[in-house]
Amino acid sequence: MNIAVRYYSRSGNTRAVAEAIAKAADVSAVSVDQANAAITEPVDVLFIGGALYAYGLDSHLKDYLETLDKDKVKKAVVFSTSWISKHSLDLIKKGLAEKGIPVESETFYVKSKPNEAQLKDAAVFAEKFIS
Repeated sequence: MNIAVRYYSRSGNTRAVAEAIAKAADVSAVSVDQANAAITEPVDVLFIGGALYAYGLDSHLKDYLETLDKDKVKKAVVFSTSWISKHSLDLIKKGLAEKGIPVESETFYVKSKPNEAQLKDAAVFAEKFIS
């Protein structure tokens, strides 16, 4: 099974969750603003996450969602962290749906900075979709 983990994080909170998910999937977590973030080969599962910034997604993540190709992503799974609300989950799902990419209904969310137990929960969450 081909798995990819992509995220955007300003504070490092979403990055920590992405890295926990990636470790469970035995892949690397890649920030969407890195040169190697493009999905060039088909993936079965794309874990993608970001946070809410001023009630919207950061432009890096919005722009990245625009680059995704429905023929290269079989299914997406969304995760998020934020200090304010879970609205980023809906915004990411909407961006994926607009590209025609199927999105799992179950999501993973952490309010504020993830603790060790929440990072373990992120790994368990990821395992549901990769086993």
